[in-house]
Amino acid sequence: MKIKTDEITSVIKQEIEQYAAELEISEVGRVVEVGDGIARVYGLSKAMAGELVQFETNEGPVMGQVMNLELDTVGAVIYGDYLNVKEGDLVKATNRLLEVPVGEGMLGRVVDPLGRALDDGPAINADSTQKVDVIAPGIAARQPVTEPLQTGIKAIDAMIPIGRGQRELIIGDRKTGKTAVAIDTIINQRQYWGTDEAVVCIYVAVGQKESTVASVVETLKKNGAMDYTIVVNAGSSDPAPMQYIAPYSGCSMGEHFMWAGKEAGKTLADGKPYPKHALCIYDDLSKQAVAYRQLSLLLRRPPGREAYPGDVFYLHSRLLERATKLSDENGGGSLTALPVIETQEGDVSAYIPTNVISITDGQIYLEPELFFSGVRPAINVGISVSRVGGNAQVKAMKKIAGSLRLDLAAYRELEAFAQLGTELDKATQRQLDRGARMVELLKQPQYQPYEVTDQVISIYAGTKGHLDEVSVPEVPEFEKGLLDYFQTAGKATRDALVEKKALDDDIVKGLEDTIAAYKAQWASEKSKG
Repeated sequence: MKIKTDEITSVIKQEIEQYAAELEISEVGRVVEVGDGIARVYGLSKAMAGELVQFETNEGPVMGQVMNLELDTVGAVIYGDYLNVKEGDLVKATNRLLEVPVGEGMLGRVVDPLGRALDDGPAINADSTQKVDVIAPGIAARQPVTEPLQTGIKAIDAMIPIGRGQRELIIGDRKTGKTAVAIDTIINQRQYWGTDEAVVCIYVAVGQKESTVASVVETLKKNGAMDYTIVVNAGSSDPAPMQYIAPYSGCSMGEHFMWAGKEAGKTLADGKPYPKHALCIYDDLSKQAVAYRQLSLLLRRPPGREAYPGDVFYLHSRLLERATKLSDENGGGSLTALPVIETQEGDVSAYIPTNVISITDGQIYLEPELFFSGVRPAINVGISVSRVGGNAQVKAMKKIAGSLRLDLAAYRELEAFAQLGTELDKATQRQLDRGARMVELLKQPQYQPYEVTDQVISIYAGTKGHLDEVSVPEVPEFEKGLLDYFQTAGKATRDALVEKKALDDDIVKGLEDTIAAYKAQWASEKSKG
């Protein structure tokens, strides 16, 4: 039987083409040395800095990322259980950068820095993925901060206001209420959920105890705040590479919503407007810096001041520069950053605190002495500052808060002077009494944020001297009664204030009349016993 040669040729050709299609070419290397979340790999001559690599272990694949490019080897960090990676294991280059899942499917979930679920919920169904380490938007893509981000905390919204797109540092010693300020801010965003002003909150826990993170999640659930919150957790028992990457992962999840403003008419699955504002809380960046120092020293990078690597400033600046208010052409979305830094014995001039202070647009300084004396939130008004928020403040609040800051500063000075036991004239005594009442007025229980209208009414009553006849211990009770009175008899004035958000003559007259009426009622109730 005679077989045609061209038939044989075509069969061979077909086989070759099929083989070529199935053939996968990838660059591979071998682990030379491994330990503490770091591996040195030989053979990846074409690897790029920041490229993802895959370690083929007996327990299955483990991801890593190239950090150091050396003469014969590359230094890679391992994301996941580095104890499974052994010397001699195969390592594949992937030609990809690190990405995390983003979108609506992440809301209400607790995830690790790679976007894998840590809660008991169903598998995460993300809209898409986004690169973890990206360049921040340029100047042309931004606009000035003009919208307030209400924290619900009277002392902050009045004196250290935060705008959407701002970076405001929360700094203080351990156990002074830094996380409490952040959690209150998240809870206060509940009033905007389901509107065009909705804010998605991302809480990034770096190096925290698992019990602490669990209690934060429980608090958010109890207050109905998990609906619009993503919790990214890299616990204290997690490897340093996971703690290092966590803030960038959280930031990418927030950036997805910030850029969503470009897609007009986009809605959530339940028909609510798709949020275009995000709030990222990094709790805390001093632990991230420690994790990065550990990585750097293991990768044999030269140590600098306090043994931190030379690029530790870049570590935080490239994270915090991603927080911004986008221009209207880019959809007008915003990403607000509230980084947390822990100080040692109030040393604000240490390396990492000074670095982050110079990157951010202001700081809220929490003082242990104030905290332990019962002033909570323990905000030191003298050191705390906001370099942007005044422009984003509600007009009514801006008008009355100017005198508040000066009153408190004067009170603090006079308080120290009065402790010497000196005889005080009437004007000084009056100032001291007013200051004591304002300090009492600004105290606030945890997880009870105030609406901005109620804050304006309270602070107006205090700064205009309406509390001067009320004894200091009775101030909280008087304030609560006053705000309730504005919900009933003074509702017309309150509604006008909600609508205008500014103090015109009519509203001021309404406030004065309503406060006077309530004071008369309060006095008669007191006289009855």
